Amino acid sequence: MVLSLLSRLARRGPLLLLLALLLSWATQVQATHLRAGDIQAKIDTTVGPGNNPRRVFFKMVLYQKTPTGGIPDESSVTIFFGDCGPPQIIPRASAVAVNSETQRNVYFFEHTYSAPSTYTVHYIGENRNGGVLNMSASSAQSFYISTTFTIDPGLGQNRSPILTKPSIDNAAVGQVFLHNPSAYDPDGDSLVFKLRPSMQVVGGITGPQPPCFVVDSTRVTGYVLPNRLGGGSNNGVQVAYTDPSGDSPNGIPGNASIFQQNRRTGTIIWNSPGTVGEYNVAFVVQEWRRTSFGRRLIGEVIRDMQINVKPTNNQRPILTIPPDICVVAGTLITGTVTATDADGNPIRLTANSGILPPATFVQNASGPPTATGTFRWTPDCSNIANQPVRVSFTAEDQPGGTNPTPLIDQRVWNITVIGPAPQNLRVAPGNTGVRSAVLTWNSYLCRKPGARILIFRKEGASTLNPGPCDTGIPAGSGFTQIGTLTYPSPLGTTDLLSFVDNGGGTGLERGKTYCYRIYVEFPLPAGGKSQVSQEACIDFAGRPLLMRNVTVDRTAPTNGQITVRWTKPVSTPPFADPQQYRVSRAVGQTTTGPFTTIATISNVSDTTYVDADPSLDTQNRSYSYRVELLSQNLVAETATAASSVRIDGTAVPAVSATALNGISLRWTYNVPWNNALRPTTVYRKGPAANDPFVAIATVTGTATGGSYLDEGTAAQRLVKGQTYCYYVSTNGAYDGNRLPSDLINLSQQQCIALRNVPCAPVLSLKRTNCDSLASRLFDLPATPISGAVYTNNLSWTLGNTPPDCSRAIASYNIYYAPNSQDSLRFLTSVPATQTTYQHLNLTSEAGCYAVQSVDSSGTRSVRSNIACKDDCQLFLLPNIFTPNGDGKNDTFRPKVFTPIRSTKFTVFNRWGVKIYESSADPLINWSGGGSRAEGGAAPSVVEGMYFYQAEVEFGNLDRTKRTYKGWVQITR
Repeated sequence: MVLSLLSRLARRGPLLLLLALLLSWATQVQATHLRAGDIQAKIDTTVGPGNNPRRVFFKMVLYQKTPTGGIPDESSVTIFFGDCGPPQIIPRASAVAVNSETQRNVYFFEHTYSAPSTYTVHYIGENRNGGVLNMSASSAQSFYISTTFTIDPGLGQNRSPILTKPSIDNAAVGQVFLHNPSAYDPDGDSLVFKLRPSMQVVGGITGPQPPCFVVDSTRVTGYVLPNRLGGGSNNGVQVAYTDPSGDSPNGIPGNASIFQQNRRTGTIIWNSPGTVGEYNVAFVVQEWRRTSFGRRLIGEVIRDMQINVKPTNNQRPILTIPPDICVVAGTLITGTVTATDADGNPIRLTANSGILPPATFVQNASGPPTATGTFRWTPDCSNIANQPVRVSFTAEDQPGGTNPTPLIDQRVWNITVIGPAPQNLRVAPGNTGVRSAVLTWNSYLCRKPGARILIFRKEGASTLNPGPCDTGIPAGSGFTQIGTLTYPSPLGTTDLLSFVDNGGGTGLERGKTYCYRIYVEFPLPAGGKSQVSQEACIDFAGRPLLMRNVTVDRTAPTNGQITVRWTKPVSTPPFADPQQYRVSRAVGQTTTGPFTTIATISNVSDTTYVDADPSLDTQNRSYSYRVELLSQNLVAETATAASSVRIDGTAVPAVSATALNGISLRWTYNVPWNNALRPTTVYRKGPAANDPFVAIATVTGTATGGSYLDEGTAAQRLVKGQTYCYYVSTNGAYDGNRLPSDLINLSQQQCIALRNVPCAPVLSLKRTNCDSLASRLFDLPATPISGAVYTNNLSWTLGNTPPDCSRAIASYNIYYAPNSQDSLRFLTSVPATQTTYQHLNLTSEAGCYAVQSVDSSGTRSVRSNIACKDDCQLFLLPNIFTPNGDGKNDTFRPKVFTPIRSTKFTVFNRWGVKIYESSADPLINWSGGGSRAEGGAAPSVVEGMYFYQAEVEFGNLDRTKRTYKGWVQITR
C-alpha cells in the first residue's frame, strides 16, 4: 500500500513525494534494523538496437535484523540517483534468512541518465541496528552506502566492482580476524581498497531536499575503528600470526591491536578483538581504468559491513593454498587447498572469485586431521590481463556443542593469465625492388579487437631465453620494434599473418643476419601480453658499403687533417661499371647534413681518403663524412654517415684544502658502429713542452659518447696554473660476425688550463618585517583583487672561499627556488659590475636564492650561501559590505591579505543559525546569498548584522592555519 502510494506521488511531483517520504519515515523512526550492504552498477550491456549507453542497471544487497518482534521488514527502499531527479521507491526482489538473527535482501533497479558524466547512486536507510560498539547511539543514526560510476562513450563498457563475499562476518575475542571481500572487476579494471568511516545522512531520507535532492553524507557520530574503543574498553592485543603471502602484517604478541586493510588485495586484518559485540566498518573499492592517457578513476563502491565478535575457546584453523602462479590461456590449472584445526574440528572449505564458475572447487575431505579441496580452471583468452585473477579461499572450522562459534582462516591465490606465444614464425627473402624480409606465422589463437602484434628485429642471433611467466621482450635484449599490426573492431574474418621488413623503405643491408621475434599486446582496460615467439633469422650474403674510420690526424684551427675509410661493397650480381666513390663532408656530428662533395674516387679498390683541406678546423669543430657508390653515374649504395670524435673539457679546481683538482672530460660521436662494445682509451699530455701523451684511463662509452674526471694520481696530482692536453681513442665494431670491427678513431687534442676557482659570493636577501605590518594592518592599503605584486632585493659581496680563489670575475649567475623544499634553478646572469638584483613581479615573497661567480673562461665558483624568505600571514576582513548590484563593494572579501591557499568561510545569523558555508574560493567573494547560494537557488539574506568564521590556510611553506572570527553589517 505504501509502495503504491509513493510511486503515484513520485509521478505527480517532488514536493508530494517529499511529503510521502516524511509520512513513511515517521512510521519507521524506530526501525533500527540495518546491518550492512553495498550497491553494484553496470552500464547497459544489452546487445543490439535496444542498447542505451546512458541506462544503468543496479543490484543492492542489504543485511538486516530478522524482521520479528516489531523489527520491520525492509520490503522496499528509497534510492537517490544523483542526477538532481526525485528518489524512487524500489521493491525488494528476494529475502533469504542467513541465520536466526540476520536476513539478506536483494533489490534490482535501473535508471536512465540524461547525459554522460560521473554519478553517485545513494541509499539512506532508517536506521542502523542498536548496540554497535564503535559509534555513538547506532540506533539513532541512519545507514548510508553509495556507488559512483562514470558514463563516458570513450570508456566503452563499464561495470562496477563485484564483491562476492557477504558483508557480515564473525570474529572471536583474542583471535585474528580476516575478511577479504573477494572483489573483482568484470572489465579488468584495477581495484584499490581503502578503509572509510561508516557514514550517515542527517535527517535520513528527508535530508535531501527538492529541487535537486542533494545527498549530503557525513561520518556517523562517535565513529572509531574497532580497535580504538574509548571509555576504558578492552581493545585487545596482538597475538601470534604469520601471513605467508605478506599481504597482512605479522602479529607481535602483546602489542596494541591493529585493524588494517591491504590496498591491493582488500584483505582486512584485526589482530585481535578484545570486546564482545557488534562493530561496523566501511571501505571503498576504487575502480581505476588504464587508458592510453594514463590511469583514470572511473568509479567506486562503498561497502558498510558488520563484524560480530563473540567469546569462544575455539582456535581458528590454518589454511594452506598453492603459491601464486602464471598460466598460459588454454592451460588447465589444478590446485590443492588444505587446512588443519588445532581443536580437531572438521573444516568447511569454500572459494570465492569472479571465475567461479566456470572454475570449480570441490572439497574432498573435511578432516580431521586434514581438510582438502581441489580447484580446477582452464582460463580462456578472455581472462588474459595485466592484473591477476584472485581466488579467495576460506577454511571455517565446525565446532560442536550448543551455539558454537566457528572461526576462519583466509588466503588469496593470485593467478596471472598470459597469452600464448605466436606459433611457427618464419622469415624468407622478399621479391620486391629493395632487399626485404617477409615474416609469416600461424593464425593467432587469442585474436581480439584492438589487440596488437608487435614485431621486433635484432642484428645477429640473440641469447634471449624467456621463462614460462615472461611476456613480451625485455629491455636490453638488443631487439628494436620495427612494426605493429592491429586487429580491427569488429574482428570479423580479418586475420594478421604476415609482415614485410624492408628497412624502412631503404632496404636491408647485405652481409648482415637479421633475427625476428613477435608477441601480442592485448587492449585496455584488461591489457596483458603474450609470451614471445621463437626466433626466426635470415642471412643476406655479400658485403655492404660501410664507414670504418673518421679519425683526426692533426688538430689545428686551419690545415687540420682527418682520415676517412670505408669498406668495398660486394654484390650479386656485381655493380655495373663505371664505378666510383663520392665523398661528402658536413660540419658537426650529423647524419643528415647538409653534405658537400669534397672528392670523387674512380678506383673502387681505394677505400681511404685523407681530408687535408686548408680550411679544415679540427681544433674547434667536428665533421661528418658520407660515402656513396656510383654505378653508371647513379647512386647504387650509400654508407650511413659517421662523425669525428669531439672531446671537450672543463677545469674543476679544488675549492677546499682537502679537495682534489680535476678536469672533467666529455666526448661525443655520431657513428653507425657501436663504440660501447670495447673501452675507450683516454690520453693525457703533461704541462711541459716535451711531455708525451700517455694513456691514463679506459672508459666504457655509450652509443653517443663518454665522460671521465681526471684527478691525476696519488703520485702526481693536477696542479693549478698548469695546462693539460687530452685526446681519446675509441674502439668500435659493427654488430655481426662478418662486419668490420676494431675500428680505431682518434678525437682532436683538447687543452685545458687549470685556473684558480673564482671566489664565492656572500649573499644577503632583504627581509620583510611581518610584525610591523601586522601592527599596522588597519592602515595598510587594500590588496588588489589579483593579489599583491612583490619584489625581492638581493645584494652580495665577493668572499674569500676557497683561500686561493681568483677575484677576476666576469659575471654572476643567480639561482632561485620558490621555497626551501624545491631545487634551485638558474634564474639569470648579471655582469661583474653588478652586485645587486631585484626579482620583480612576484605573486609571493617566498623564495630562496644563491649566487655564483663565473670567470672569463667559464669556470664557476661554488654557490654562495642560500638565502630564503617566506610570506607574511596577513588577513583583514571589512565590517560592512553592500551587495546591491551597483558594482561597488558587492562581494565580501579580504581587504588585506597575503597569499592564501584556501579559506573555509561560514556565516551565522544573530540566533547562531548557519546560513552560508563555502570552501570554494580562497578570497571568499560572498555575494550575500543564503544557505544554497552556491547552487544559485537561494535568495539573498536580509540586511543586518551577521557573524562569520574564516578558517584560513596561508600559502607559505608551513601552510599556516589561522581562524578569524568577527561580524559584518550588510546594507543594501
